[in-house]
Amino acid sequence: MNITQEKIDDLNAIVKIKIAPEDYTEKLEKTIKEQAKKSTIPGFRKGMVPPSHIKRMYGKSILVEEINNLLSTTLNNYLTENKVEILGQPLPIIDNGKDFKWDYTDEFEFDYELGLAPAVDVKLTNKDKFTQYNVKADEETLAARVKNIRKSYGKMTNPEVSAEDDVVYADLAQLSPDGSVFEGGITNTGSIRLDLVKDKKVLKSLTGLKKDDVLELDVQKAFENNEVVIAKLLNIGEDEAKDLKSKFQVTVKNINRLEESDLNQEFFDKIFGEGVVTDEAGFTAKITEEVESMFKQDADRKLQNDIYLKVIDSVKIDLPDAFLRKWLKATNEKLTDAELEEGYEDFAKNLKWTLIENNIIKENDIKIDYKDVFETAKQRLDAQFRMYSPAPLPEDQLAQYTTTFLQEKDNGNRIFEEVKALKVFDYIKSAVTLDQKDIAYNKFVEMN
Repeated sequence: MNITQEKIDDLNAIVKIKIAPEDYTEKLEKTIKEQAKKSTIPGFRKGMVPPSHIKRMYGKSILVEEINNLLSTTLNNYLTENKVEILGQPLPIIDNGKDFKWDYTDEFEFDYELGLAPAVDVKLTNKDKFTQYNVKADEETLAARVKNIRKSYGKMTNPEVSAEDDVVYADLAQLSPDGSVFEGGITNTGSIRLDLVKDKKVLKSLTGLKKDDVLELDVQKAFENNEVVIAKLLNIGEDEAKDLKSKFQVTVKNINRLEESDLNQEFFDKIFGEGVVTDEAGFTAKITEEVESMFKQDADRKLQNDIYLKVIDSVKIDLPDAFLRKWLKATNEKLTDAELEEGYEDFAKNLKWTLIENNIIKENDIKIDYKDVFETAKQRLDAQFRMYSPAPLPEDQLAQYTTTFLQEKDNGNRIFEEVKALKVFDYIKSAVTLDQKDIAYNKFVEMN
C-alpha cells in the first residue's frame, strides 16, 4: 500500500492512497470464510456453505466493504502518525475516469481532499486592557426581588376589586368584528396575569374590576403579540395565537391576589434556616448578596464577550474556506446554497475561536478534570433551584442531582465545553489587564 500527500498550499492538500491486491486479499479471504460459516443457504447445511459459493454470490459487496474499511483505517492512521491537523473530514475526490473491475485483482487508487488547520499564534499581554464590571443591585431591582420572594411565601386572597399584579380569573369569548360574541369561536376560562400586561391603557382597564364585570380585551395589544402567553390564556396552539386578530369579551369570575409575606422571624427561618437572619436589615443584606451573585454571571458573560470579540479580531487566522463550504454541503444534504452563505460567517468565527482555544490550552498545558466539570454542573443546578427558592438544597441532594444530570451525554458534553471555555477565559484574564468598575444593574442593562 502506498499513501502520499500533495500539498496544494498552506491550507489545502490531497492525499492519494494506492491499494494493491496483496493489501486486501488475505483479509478478504478470511472474511469470506467467516461469512461461509455463518450463512444459512438452501441446499447447504449451516456452517457448511463453501467459501467459493459465498465469493461467487457476495464477493464483490464484501470486497467493496473491505476496501472501504481499509481506506478509513489507512487514512486515519496516516493523519495521526504524521500529525496532520485537519478541519472537518477528508472528502473523497470523485474521478469518473476510473473504472474498477472489482475482480479481486484490481489495483485501486483513491484521492482525498483535505482542509488543513492553520497555524495559530495567540499573544496576550498586560498591555491588552478590558473592563471588568462589578454590578451592584439598584433600589428598583432589589425591591422587585424582595417583592417576588415575599410573594413566594405569601398567601392567596380574593379581594373585591382588582389591582396591578393581581390575577383576573374570567370567561373569555371571541368577538366578531361587529362586537358580538362569535358563535363557534374561541372560548375559555382562564387566568389573566396583570403583571404580564404590557400596554398601560389595557392594564388600567383591567384594574378596578369586580366579579361579574364585563369588558372587551385586545389580547395582542395586552401582551405585545406574545403568542406563548396568548396561547396559554386561550388554550389554543401558538401558531393560531400568533395569527389571531379578534378581540375577546371578558367576564370576571374572581380576583386572585398573592399577598406578600410579613417580614417576621418565621419568614426569615423558612428562607435561610433557623436563626441565620433575625431582622429586616439582615434579610436585605442576604438578598442583596444573592442578587449580586447572579449579576456577577451577567458581568462575566459580558467580559467574555468583550474578550472574544477583541481576540478573534486581533488574531489573524486564514481558513480553507472553499473546502469548508464544500464539506458543509457534503455533510448536510438539505443545506441550501443560500443557507450556507447566510450561516458561513458565524460558522467560520466559531471555528476560529475553537482554534484559538485549542492553541491556548496546548501552549499553556491547561487541564480539564472531571472534578471541574462536576463542580460547574453543580453550580449551574444550584443557581436554577435558587430561582425558585433562596434556601439552598442539602449538599448530598444537590450532588445526586448533579450526578444524574451529567449521565446524560449531551449535558456532560455541554458542561465540558463550558469548563473548557471558562479555563481559557481564566487564562486570558490572568494575562491581560482588567480595569475594575462598579456599576448599578439598571445602568449595566442599558449597555447590553
